[in-house]
Amino acid sequence: MHFDPLQPGAGAIRSQHYLPATGRNVLWGRLPCASDEAVLEVESGDEVTIDTLSHEGILEDQGRDPLRYFAGHGVDRHHVLDDAIAIAASDYPRDRAADGPHVVTGPIRVRGAKPGDLLKMTLVEALPRVPYGVISNRHSKGALPGEYPASLGTVSVFSSVDEDPDGRRVGVLPVTPGGPNVVRFPLAPFLGIMGVAVSGDTRPHSVPPGAHGGNIDINLLTAGNSLYLPVQVAGALAYVGDPHFAQGDGEVALTAMEASLRVTVRFELLSQADALRQFGALVGPLAETREFLVPTGMSLDLDEAVQHCVRAAISLLGARYGMEPHLAYAYLSAATDFNISQVVDIVKGVHARIRVADFAGVPPR
Repeated sequence: MHFDPLQPGAGAIRSQHYLPATGRNVLWGRLPCASDEAVLEVESGDEVTIDTLSHEGILEDQGRDPLRYFAGHGVDRHHVLDDAIAIAASDYPRDRAADGPHVVTGPIRVRGAKPGDLLKMTLVEALPRVPYGVISNRHSKGALPGEYPASLGTVSVFSSVDEDPDGRRVGVLPVTPGGPNVVRFPLAPFLGIMGVAVSGDTRPHSVPPGAHGGNIDINLLTAGNSLYLPVQVAGALAYVGDPHFAQGDGEVALTAMEASLRVTVRFELLSQADALRQFGALVGPLAETREFLVPTGMSLDLDEAVQHCVRAAISLLGARYGMEPHLAYAYLSAATDFNISQVVDIVKGVHARIRVADFAGVPPR
């Protein structure tokens, strides 16, 4: 399948605010902190169309030359993004040993945001910028670091985009290298990184997620769904990155189908009073879809991440519906799935899917 790439400034741009992934609009390997200056300022309720860049194809272990790298997979120059070429060729001061791989776009200041508020980030639209992606497994990374990759080098698997008989876009992977048989899987574009700046003047590493959000890799956050984040600094200083075309819960190989997106995100503020009334005292990210409330838990230890998520879910049900803790605990055991968001980002993530329909007869507090 081929379609025209969404080069910087070209093609569909949904909102009046547009932020390309060029120049001072990006950080590479680090996330914003309180001392960073915003590259855009918006009002609560505004939508911003943002270009995001995948790190796959621009990293050093892939040659830091996306033109050459993607040409090796049969991609012509027309379908390689100009902003990817530019950042790979730049002298951006990224320390390969100390910094993460991700390119993030932002930060965006939301007028009036202050610590104690919640910032709601809704993915309004997610448009693929290219018709391909990459899935990588790197040495001593992933769920099976002692087993894969079998060699010392990076294994990066190229995945093309095609259409199924119903016209839906799918990812395509070979069953054997160079063989005729392929596996096809549905695409569900989302942002692996959505976050707010941390306090202080030290930019966090881009890989481990936390209370600030960041690299949470929750694949439910597709178009139409939202993430709530506790604001840590004045203006929130929000950012996005780590675009995916698809990801399974766990993201076991290290990356999923990583590929650049043009997204439109709506930014809305909830005051501290409204936030407490709707969700209780959130200490970390909370996702929301049409079907589910999705509290999260994170820790270096997966067992502890599950425990944090269960506690967050009990607290949420108490704050929103007045549910007694022992009854919430019982309900969660009987009716709620706890999913592994990812196990590959140093800090492991777990999220719960609480069905909103189950509480149709219970008025929110």
